[in-house]
Amino acid sequence: MKNYLSLVKFSHTIFAMPFALTAFFIALSQQREGMDWLKLALVILCMVFARSAAMAFNRYLDRDIDAVNPRTRVREIPSGVITPKAALVFVVANCALFIATTWFINMLCFALSPVALAVVLGYSYTKRFTWLCHLVLGLGLSLAPVGAYLAVAGHFDWIPVLYGLAVLLWVAGFDVIYALQDESFDKSQDLYSIPSFFGKKRALRLSEWMHLGSAALMVYAGTLLLSAAPQTGWLLWLGTAIFLGLLLYQHLIVRPNDLSRVNMAFFTTNGVASLIFGTLAIADLLS
Repeated sequence: MKNYLSLVKFSHTIFAMPFALTAFFIALSQQREGMDWLKLALVILCMVFARSAAMAFNRYLDRDIDAVNPRTRVREIPSGVITPKAALVFVVANCALFIATTWFINMLCFALSPVALAVVLGYSYTKRFTWLCHLVLGLGLSLAPVGAYLAVAGHFDWIPVLYGLAVLLWVAGFDVIYALQDESFDKSQDLYSIPSFFGKKRALRLSEWMHLGSAALMVYAGTLLLSAAPQTGWLLWLGTAIFLGLLLYQHLIVRPNDLSRVNMAFFTTNGVASLIFGTLAIADLLS
């Protein structure tokens, strides 16, 4: 179990989960429904299954690439801790569990489950032909708040869509920062990424623009939420402000010629930003 949790980097679930839970409680507040603990559990399971399938499939597909990259050759598949066949079985099992779980939520989520899987699994191929791969990764995680909202409301709404778009640009932006580490390797293997295509300096500028777009969407979504759920207020805006401040912070600690704090910018800063925003936004919705 420990090896499989490491394979899918389970701790990274913290990135999108708070946004999914925020959208879940937004839908509850709009529907004026009481707490549905079973549906909440099903939404969390969907998040876990979809992300586990996507991450394990990425590791399976990249196993030969990871084996020759000094930074990644210690990962579970190239190091022999988990066999490729076992990883693929794990992917299929999680896909099946994801689809089965959506069946118990509602028919819309069930009907859209193959589309969601196509996006999150399809990302793994994109680095082989386009530097837009970072945006496809962001698109996969952006489905979290939209899907969680659909689970409760059964229809689309602009607020979770806007938060989803904010997640898309946020994730794409910090994934560009993370990819700075592999700029030279990606070039040598003919792999596509924004750093390998544009260089480190321009890649960081593009990441900044993505995060500016994410910031604008966060503010716009918060404004709409405030009008739709009048009980929300200062906690939502405090969470938004902290989130945006941490977006800025990660750009202050990473430089094209100094990547020593990339991991801090990638995991610590973004994980804390998402967790704080989600906690404060949900507390506001429940107040």
